[in-house]
Amino acid sequence: MYKLVVLISGSGSNLQQFIDHIETGDIDAEIAAVISNRPDAYGLQRAEKAGIPTVVLDHKQFIDRQSFDQSLAQIIDSFTPDLIILAGFMRILSDAFVTHFSNKLINIHPSLLPKYKGLHTHRRALENGDQEHGASVHFVIPELDAGTVILQGKVPIKADDSEDSLAERVHKIEHIIYPKAVKWLANGDLKVKDNILFLKGEKITSPPVITLEDG
Repeated sequence: MYKLVVLISGSGSNLQQFIDHIETGDIDAEIAAVISNRPDAYGLQRAEKAGIPTVVLDHKQFIDRQSFDQSLAQIIDSFTPDLIILAGFMRILSDAFVTHFSNKLINIHPSLLPKYKGLHTHRRALENGDQEHGASVHFVIPELDAGTVILQGKVPIKADDSEDSLAERVHKIEHIIYPKAVKWLANGDLKVKDNILFLKGEKITSPPVITLEDG
C-alpha cells in the first residue's frame, strides 16, 4: 500500500480531502501519520477521528531549525512513507531536509507558479490586475516555490474580489487539484525523472490545468 505522511500546522482542510478521497477509494493509499508542529492544530482532531496516528513535534521546544528538522526527518523516516505532503505546514524547511526527501516531498502554493512565489499571493494578483489566479501542486526543492509543478488549478478574478473572496475560491480549486495529484502519484501514473514529469508515460512539457469556471 502506498503510504503518505501529511504535515500540518492548522485546520487541515486539505488533509480532510485526502482522508475523504481515501475512504471512498478514489486514492489508493493510506495515511501512515499526520505530524503537526503545533499541538493545537485542528487537523490533529481530523486525523484522530479518522483513526490516523498523530505526532506533535512542537518547534518551540527546539533551539534551532536544524535540530527541529533532524527530529522531524527521523520521525517521518520511521513511517517509511512513499510521499510526504505539506498541507498548510507553516515552517520553512532546511535544504538538508528537503534534499533528504528529494522527489518525495510535495506542496501546494496559492498562485500559478512561477508567478508570485512567497507570501501575499492573492493581494499581489489583485494589485497587478490579473484576470486569473489559482494554485500549483509542486515538488519541493531547496529554492522557494521553485520545484517542478505537477498540476495547476485556475480561478477567475472578479471585479469585486477582495483578498478574502479570492482566497476562498483558490481554496476550492486546491481541494480539487491536491487530491488528484496525490492520486496520480499513488497510482504510479505520474513519475519524475531528472526534474521532468511523465504522466502515464507521456512527457509533460507544461503542467496540466484544471479551471474552476464559475468560482
